[in-house]
Amino acid sequence: MTGAEEGVRAGADGRPELLVLRALKLGDLLVAVPALKAIRRHFPEHRLRYAAQGWLAEALDLVGGYELLPTHGLDEPLAVAPGTVDVAINLHGNGPESAGRIEALRARRSIGYQSRHRSGPGWRAELHERERWTHLLDWHGIEADPMDLHLDRPRVPGAAPRAAAVHVGAAYGSRLWPAERFAAVAAQLHRAGHQVVFTGGAAEKERASAVARLAGLPDEAVLAGRLGLAEFAATIAEATVVVTADTGAAHLASAYGTPSVVLFGPAPPEIWGPPPGPHIVLTRAELRRGDTFSDLPDPALLAVEVDDVLAAVDRLGVAAA
Repeated sequence: MTGAEEGVRAGADGRPELLVLRALKLGDLLVAVPALKAIRRHFPEHRLRYAAQGWLAEALDLVGGYELLPTHGLDEPLAVAPGTVDVAINLHGNGPESAGRIEALRARRSIGYQSRHRSGPGWRAELHERERWTHLLDWHGIEADPMDLHLDRPRVPGAAPRAAAVHVGAAYGSRLWPAERFAAVAAQLHRAGHQVVFTGGAAEKERASAVARLAGLPDEAVLAGRLGLAEFAATIAEATVVVTADTGAAHLASAYGTPSVVLFGPAPPEIWGPPPGPHIVLTRAELRRGDTFSDLPDPALLAVEVDDVLAAVDRLGVAAA
């Protein structure tokens, strides 16, 4: 379908408007990249907007072709007048809240999983997140490849080219591997000749600083809280290896083909894990409690030991820069 089709609604600038709803976090954006790129190819004449949290703007730029519509979750209606959107696509989920936000747009065409008011494929819980959304698009006649996950390179350089990036934070306590274990890994990487840096957001700066101290590394190694999102992405793209829990850093490593060791706790890697490539997943699935919102690290994560991570780095064949 293109904007030339009969019945397509034109926006204020003459182009029909397409809106994608996925008002979630960085990792959620990154696993949706194959779907977003497929949408861009299929609707070349549309103005493309992506409804998500405003701080994701720099990351969305790396996908290309989309404007960010700042949207804080599903708490408030989308800041779009009903009837002005030509195509509305629900990549947020399959619940009544996201379906309601899409229905309120009164778009000429709505794309999503099957609901009371819309035809679509049935929800399949076993699909990987990349496949979940490309499967949805395929059903609706939009060709999509779940392995089309690569991002543009940021226009800014990374903060530490050829460093080993240790990402010590996570959105929830269930994904927080113990600080002393991260420190032991970082110290060994440093002894092996790697420049080690600690990445993270502003909320993770204190934890990153504590890990650096435990590892005997200087404050200058702590990049957490000092980088914009584009610079963070560039740092991951330029790293020799990334050691992280299941976070946005892991998905950035996948997008740029950076060797990574990814520690999984409550989430199954079959749904959220990296693609084939220079990536190693460490977890103990039989111990998984699966409570994402817990303040306590998941047992599947705690079962991963320092030696497991160091052995995985060795298997990747990563040499110090």
